[in-house]
Amino acid sequence: MRCPRVRTSLPLESAAISVQVANTSAGVPKSLEAVKLSCVRGDRLVFEALEFTLVPGEVLQLVGANGSGKTSLLRLLSGLALPYAGTVRWDGRDVHQQRLFWHRNLCVIGHLSGVSASLTARENLAVAVALGAGGLHANVVEALGVVGLSTCIDTLAARLSAGQRQRIALARLVMSKAPVWLLDEPLTALDLDGKRLVESLLRTHTSRGGLAVLATHQPVDSSNLNVRNFQLRGVGSE
Repeated sequence: MRCPRVRTSLPLESAAISVQVANTSAGVPKSLEAVKLSCVRGDRLVFEALEFTLVPGEVLQLVGANGSGKTSLLRLLSGLALPYAGTVRWDGRDVHQQRLFWHRNLCVIGHLSGVSASLTARENLAVAVALGAGGLHANVVEALGVVGLSTCIDTLAARLSAGQRQRIALARLVMSKAPVWLLDEPLTALDLDGKRLVESLLRTHTSRGGLAVLATHQPVDSSNLNVRNFQLRGVGSE
């Protein structure tokens, strides 16, 4: 049986108080750069010579059909895959030459939520904290409350809806102090309330100096976000 989802007692903007962003040192803010980035999968060129610079306070929204390279680009940015050519730079340094440093500055929500059906909501987040994923540090119970799962804390994820499992994954954002978020289809299985939650978390994150790259078929509301669309084109399927 599914447990009921309750709304947080605070407005979303206030409820996201647990989102912490690592402060950049004095001087030039840290930026995320793609420099002449190319990706090959199998014998197919997915994209080539992509370039962008993302600075604190910005959201880069990847736009394109299936097969255009959105997930592939996120994998290159995260350091999970090597580019065919070009570099990904954080704070002016190649992320593939400083992976530990980079991963300390990064929180990733993949297309697959990473939520284990055999664990409770609390246990899923406890495992993520133990693994040190995305610099997680905040209280698990508090984070689950922020994403509307305060009544589901000790419920097995297998008994939750797809949207509720996605909210468990989103709770990692609430708990993360990483300045860079990489989000692959973060709105998957979410209702309108869930979409607003994601937008609220992004607003809080960017207002505190964070930045984010997201791939989604459902564009976020950019009225209160500094969003740039980045068009990708490709053939085949990812």
